[in-house]
Amino acid sequence: MDNRQIVLVVMDGIGKSKTGLGDAVTEARTPTLDKLLSECPHTYLKAHGTAVGLPSDDDMGNSEVGHNALGCGQVYSQGAKLVNESIESGSIYASKAWNELKDNVIANNSTMHFIGLLSDGNVHSNVNHLIAMLGAAKEQGIKKARVHVLLDGRDVPATSALTYIDMLEAALSSLNDDSFDGKIASGGGRMKITMDRYCANWDMVKKGYEVHVHGMGREFANATEAINTFRQETPGIIDQDLPAFVVADQNGPVGKIVDNDSVILFNFRGDRAIEISMAFDNADFNEFDRGNAPKVLYAGMLQYDGDLHLPKRFLVEPPCIKDTLSEFLVGKKVSQYAVSETQKYGHVTYFWNGNRSDKFSEELETFEEIPSDKVSFDERPWMKSAEVTDALINAIESNKYGFIRCNYPNGDMVGHTGNMEATVIGVESVDLALARLLPVIDKNNAILLITADHGNADEMLEKNKKGGLQPRTAHSLNAVPFIVYGVDGAEIVDNTDGLGLANVAATVVKLMGYEAPASWERAIIK
Repeated sequence: MDNRQIVLVVMDGIGKSKTGLGDAVTEARTPTLDKLLSECPHTYLKAHGTAVGLPSDDDMGNSEVGHNALGCGQVYSQGAKLVNESIESGSIYASKAWNELKDNVIANNSTMHFIGLLSDGNVHSNVNHLIAMLGAAKEQGIKKARVHVLLDGRDVPATSALTYIDMLEAALSSLNDDSFDGKIASGGGRMKITMDRYCANWDMVKKGYEVHVHGMGREFANATEAINTFRQETPGIIDQDLPAFVVADQNGPVGKIVDNDSVILFNFRGDRAIEISMAFDNADFNEFDRGNAPKVLYAGMLQYDGDLHLPKRFLVEPPCIKDTLSEFLVGKKVSQYAVSETQKYGHVTYFWNGNRSDKFSEELETFEEIPSDKVSFDERPWMKSAEVTDALINAIESNKYGFIRCNYPNGDMVGHTGNMEATVIGVESVDLALARLLPVIDKNNAILLITADHGNADEMLEKNKKGGLQPRTAHSLNAVPFIVYGVDGAEIVDNTDGLGLANVAATVVKLMGYEAPASWERAIIK
């Protein structure tokens, strides 16, 4: 075995642009990254589509599936692909959870509610899954459905909300008749209500709960009126930042959630689904005052945290990820350290370890979370890169760990704001962190591997239907770098067939002198 420490840096959201449109990575001053790419063995990895288990190469990668692939060295059916397969086979409607919620509504002549991100970005959700379930609900005897929409603008064009509202309204119109009543009941931007993650801002979840459940919010006749009004009042506002709204008629809100109703969260990605699931599922919930919390049956599209059994009911079984890199290294008695700030802490721990909250070994695994700022990331685009680097350097110099990993969220989190200037600063902050790391790597005779989980900052603009340019806040379909530093004579294997993120795990263990499990993808170095 090679006893040299291996340090893996994930530059979240930093890919290689194909178009040059809004390429904050190239526009940023990155002398360290430029030097590494000019002097070190490197290649580019696929970080989207089939390479990370998604349905097609038209599907953007994301941090969750990216870290799953990095952490397990394999490709599993993920997210949208899992749900697609379940809907196509009909197994979703045979699930225990679906039938419990359906039977509850029919027995009590109550309402089936659907909450989720209204887009076809295939990162958190897909509007087509919602429409399919609404059709199945009617077919199976449910008489009343209400939809609580979260507006995207991150995984799809920044101001595309009405496209999806129109799609949903058309589907509801085709279903509505004397036997079925379906309506949009509430909504708001995904960065304003409901979809917080890692317990960073519980007030977002509280606002969402109050809007969806209690109908507490500014009232409009319909969702289209709400969106148009907000856009007129705040020119330039993008969908993710739209305020909460409630759809009401002469009798008040059309879709409060009350006792004996059933509720489905149709998002399939876990990170921004956990907190709202806790608010519905946990009897001893105390993160905020839920008011008169109704007694409902609640289910998620997937089980968002298998170790916490959250939620208790879920429609589609998650991938059973086995033989992860962490588990392999624990078996070899290799100590490991993982660090990031709050926004990506779960990615280097939970998702890295195959959607597992618990460590494989309390003795051999150390996780450190640096609390994120609670401000819009374009206001402080450097985020906590300095503090993450401090912790990373301390871990390296301690000589306690054989494998060290970290995530710098800047390229992704700042990129999602659509602010080009701020994203350039975010990318430069990551480069400054690398500049601080290299002397420490050299001093400790360590090996540094640098990659990313998907693109984002590399494509901040896109062409609209008229050929003009508009801000892009979604992930890109671009490949991401993989750089090897500190290994004399390292050679990259042939990349003709397209190496992906899942090839990283085998590379780590090869550098340690171990043979990778047969189930893993091949190593990137010869």
